[in-house]
Amino acid sequence: MIEIQNVSKSYGKKQPLNRVSLTIPEGEVFGLLGPNGAGKSTLLSILATISVQDQGTAQIGGLDSKKQKKQVRRKIGYVPQDVALWEQNTVKENMTIFGRLSKSKATKDELKKLCSDVKLEDQWNEKVSSLSGGMKRKLNIAAALIHDPDILLMDEPTVGIDLQSKLEINQLVKRLAQDGKTIVYTTHDLNEIVTLFDRIGVLKNGAFSFVGTASEAEERYSSDKGSDWVYAMLQ
Repeated sequence: MIEIQNVSKSYGKKQPLNRVSLTIPEGEVFGLLGPNGAGKSTLLSILATISVQDQGTAQIGGLDSKKQKKQVRRKIGYVPQDVALWEQNTVKENMTIFGRLSKSKATKDELKKLCSDVKLEDQWNEKVSSLSGGMKRKLNIAAALIHDPDILLMDEPTVGIDLQSKLEINQLVKRLAQDGKTIVYTTHDLNEIVTLFDRIGVLKNGAFSFVGTASEAEERYSSDKGSDWVYAMLQ
């Protein structure tokens, strides 16, 4: 579903990505890990066609992210690190606006169903400004799903929110994967690293230092099989 070959990206003298290659099959939940500034958000922005790589290719569902942006955007849903909503509009109005922007033919009932899926059915007529941080993040996810994308790109969707909202988002991700969606998800959360992903990839100094399952990472980085293997992996 996603095929990245020798992708590089520079901003002046800074090079967050240096000849990065990666393959993610359909239906996989892939955890994109690494320290701050490692290039995670840069890679997601390239996959989302927000940024363009300097070198290399990124194929999304068989489409070139640089040459076929419009077609790629129909296949992806993007959940940014910062909440992107109209604060003074209601949940209903936000979903309607995002539906128009994505040129979706989703009906009002289908939009309400998406809000129900993220447990926001009771907030349908409430202004976004009145919602909690966790509710806003769940609404961002619902908006990214309006056009029923094959791929969901999620940049730290649970950062800074309450435990219940975090668990609900994790459960939603698992359900979406069971439905066949491919998900790329960045996080710093230990529990998500251990339990949520089919595979993980660690970006360091512009390249992947590890790609594999959590159990494979644990075996490589910890002799006593303790939680310290995550810390060792990320160093």
